[in-house]
Amino acid sequence: MGKIVFYEERNFQGRSYECASDCAELSAYLSRCQSCRVESGCFVLYERPNFAGQQSFVRRGEYPDYQRMGLSGSIQSCRLIPQYRGNFRMRMYERENFAGQMRELTEDCESIQERFHLSDLQSCQVEGHWLACEQPHFRGRVWYLRPGEYRSWRDMGVSNMPRLCSVRRITDLSLLQITFYEDKNFQGRAFECSSDCADLHSRFSRCNSIRVDSGNWMVYERPNYAGYQYYMKQGEYGDYQRWMGFNDCVRSCRIIPELQGTHRVRIYERPDFGGQMMEFTEDCPSVSERFQHQDVHSCSVMEGYWLFYEHPNYRGRQFLLRPGQYRHFLEWGGMSPRIGSFKRLSF
Repeated sequence: MGKIVFYEERNFQGRSYECASDCAELSAYLSRCQSCRVESGCFVLYERPNFAGQQSFVRRGEYPDYQRMGLSGSIQSCRLIPQYRGNFRMRMYERENFAGQMRELTEDCESIQERFHLSDLQSCQVEGHWLACEQPHFRGRVWYLRPGEYRSWRDMGVSNMPRLCSVRRITDLSLLQITFYEDKNFQGRAFECSSDCADLHSRFSRCNSIRVDSGNWMVYERPNYAGYQYYMKQGEYGDYQRWMGFNDCVRSCRIIPELQGTHRVRIYERPDFGGQMMEFTEDCPSVSERFQHQDVHSCSVMEGYWLFYEHPNYRGRQFLLRPGQYRHFLEWGGMSPRIGSFKRLSF
């Protein structure tokens, strides 16, 4: 199921129209459409009636004007992207009618040119629901491809031959998503992410606000999941102080999987699992009171995901520990062995 509300004016003003399915002609309900709210599901918006013209993919969130949707004019039609649980496969051909060199994809592809050395794609066969993007890394104009055969670029609903540089699947509509914005209060250039990313530097130069639409995430100050770490759950963070950030630098992010099992961690007084050991299966608001040591030099996470904090009562710098062995505090990103508290991450 999906639901989108269209408004005649920007910033959700004027007459409105609620829609929960495809609509080939929005002008039958509104004289124009310049903003919308997606309350559930995912939709493709079109600048012209009958699902033609420039397209924009939108998921749950608020879009106060059509420029925020990547469109240059008012919305004239929309299409609901249905739930899909099957396989994803795209066969891409360099010539029309499935001729010439062919390449097959079953996963997202950030750069078709780099992976396959194909500069032009003129036909394709599609299983599942995909977004084809004009630029690498899922940027630029987009085209929605439903399951079926596209014998030429005209079948994609475009008026001239597009250059498709990246493609991605539209998977489960409860897809995990985090959106980074260069400026405060969700302004400026934005980048949507739905998976781990070791280097965000090419996507944006700074990060002053973040919206977490779904899932639980760790964001990191430096590439490759290094530097200051910040745990972020679903919600809106209008500036970096809201996530206890020290600056506007975000360079990598990681999804925290939803695990429903038990939690178990062993902490040690010395590196390489030496000295006194204590095992925990519950949150610990004060390590010094329970462990009777100020420092934790190594630990073994046997079950579940844990969040370590620099100070008691879950304050200060944060460190995500996944299942595994940490022979030294440097291996979980710590600058010192001082751990004041820790808690389970359970969803």
